[in-house]
Amino acid sequence: MTTPNIPDYRQMDLAIFRGEDPGRVLWQPRLEFWYAVNKKRGTLPEPLQNADILDVYDYCHASVRYFGSGLGVRYKNVSITSTWEDDKRLRQTWETPIGKLTQVVHHDEWNLSAHLTEYKLKTADDFRIMEYIMEDEEWYWDQEAYERDLQRIGLRGYPQFFFRRSPVQGLFIENMGFERTVFMLYDQPDVIQHYVEVQTEADNALYDLLCRCPVQVLNLGENIDAHMDPPAIWLNHLVPYYRKRVTQLREAGKFVHIHIDGAMKPLLPYLHEVPWTGIEAATPIPQGDVTIEEMKQGLGDLVLLDGIPALFFLQSFPEQMLVDCVKRLVELFYPRLVLGISDEIPPDGDIERVRMVGELVQELV
Repeated sequence: MTTPNIPDYRQMDLAIFRGEDPGRVLWQPRLEFWYAVNKKRGTLPEPLQNADILDVYDYCHASVRYFGSGLGVRYKNVSITSTWEDDKRLRQTWETPIGKLTQVVHHDEWNLSAHLTEYKLKTADDFRIMEYIMEDEEWYWDQEAYERDLQRIGLRGYPQFFFRRSPVQGLFIENMGFERTVFMLYDQPDVIQHYVEVQTEADNALYDLLCRCPVQVLNLGENIDAHMDPPAIWLNHLVPYYRKRVTQLREAGKFVHIHIDGAMKPLLPYLHEVPWTGIEAATPIPQGDVTIEEMKQGLGDLVLLDGIPALFFLQSFPEQMLVDCVKRLVELFYPRLVLGISDEIPPDGDIERVRMVGELVQELV
């Protein structure tokens, strides 16, 4: 494909977080999964059959969001091994001097995404091993990898990335599972409290590194959903950690946003309990549980990243619904807006609608 004349999306992106007018709407959908699936199954549309992922972004007049992470972690005394149990299930084992933990990751039909069918933490006794693993970590920054990624993306966006979840949300999603964690919160709160204290201490090295790294925009990739994180969980188990870390990052000159990609209406009154800069992936009806107007009332002057329901990129929804949604989001949120899809276009989504939005927003401001 012909290399286009790319606008300076990098400076537009950073201007939005600084509270400045970027000069036009920044269109920043996440297209990686759509591209990977369609390339693997041979269903890339005609104009993009020989395209790489950056060609797809350029075709859609779009900016790139996630790149530029030089963040890494290694261990002194822990070894990690992976063994395929069959063509879809991968067993991963963490071996330590005091015992081992295992989990099973089940991959999708394309081996491009996965979910956990067995969590590392199964009993209270497993927490001792998990805590040992976190205390054994060494976080580091790979400046050469960061600079290579910056060169690869060019002006297509400002670098940003996400990292380890907060202690309790990490238990819900990655380490123990929601149901078992909730039971332990009520039946053995001392075990959970000790774990939170150990991870908080272990995270000090991570956040010290984040404060020193050259990236100014960071994402708490928490995947918040009010069904899992209702106000009682949000205020008692999440907000104290967020407040500590976001304050730390803001004092280091960073901008921080959090990924809320599920139900959010019960949390709207409490979004400003933490001094972050923005909210990512907030999803209005018919996919989410809030209207665009309710989102605006809850966010106030926070930056909205995304905002368009992914459903609107399916041909089963009228194109005019997508157009109306884009115009309303721009009307209410610009210039505190990084317009995108909440939170990704599905593999069967229409890439021409993504391109259409990229053309439409050039005319709106």
